[in-house]
Amino acid sequence: MSSEGGNAPLDPEDQARAALYGLIARLFYAPPDQNVLAQILNARAFEGGEGSLAQRWQELAERSRTASPVMLENEHTDLFIGTGRAEVTPYLIHYTAERTLDNPLVQLRKQLAEWGMSRREHATEPEDHVAGVCESMRLAIALQHRSLVEQKSFFDRFVYPGSIAFLAAVVASPKSDFYRYVARFAAEFFELERRAFDMV
Repeated sequence: MSSEGGNAPLDPEDQARAALYGLIARLFYAPPDQNVLAQILNARAFEGGEGSLAQRWQELAERSRTASPVMLENEHTDLFIGTGRAEVTPYLIHYTAERTLDNPLVQLRKQLAEWGMSRREHATEPEDHVAGVCESMRLAIALQHRSLVEQKSFFDRFVYPGSIAFLAAVVASPKSDFYRYVARFAAEFFELERRAFDMV
């Protein structure tokens, strides 16, 4: 991770981190189309890599090889939208609200406002959707070049606690197939981020 701020060019590691946050946001926001599946299959970021993150990526890529957009649309709907109630809620504050006296959504909105981030005009999802917090991290890294201290604070408060519980629920769901691989990869990435931030 780079601690550089301002308009300095991102180093390759931070470029890769931002790209992974962006991909995770995209996959959970909507089912991947053929172009997104192709990007996963053709990515060279983990080519020849070792370690658990590379292994999880290879498993996701292998599952992407046989996935069809229609199947993924059905799975995404069954898991995260449902008819009346989602199998797994993608709103991260659902997993943390009972452990805090503050209103986490109010705190999240306050932090995003301080960073000059806001929901798109026609967006219907609250800011604590897993895709929203991952996209906020991507913007903080890639566009705003926030310091590592700022990134760590946002990650510790709004990303990690809820997302780890959410991803575990995705893995455990009997309706999860492709998204089980997405969740395992995302969880491994977030654990790697946590360990790296612990050294800040």
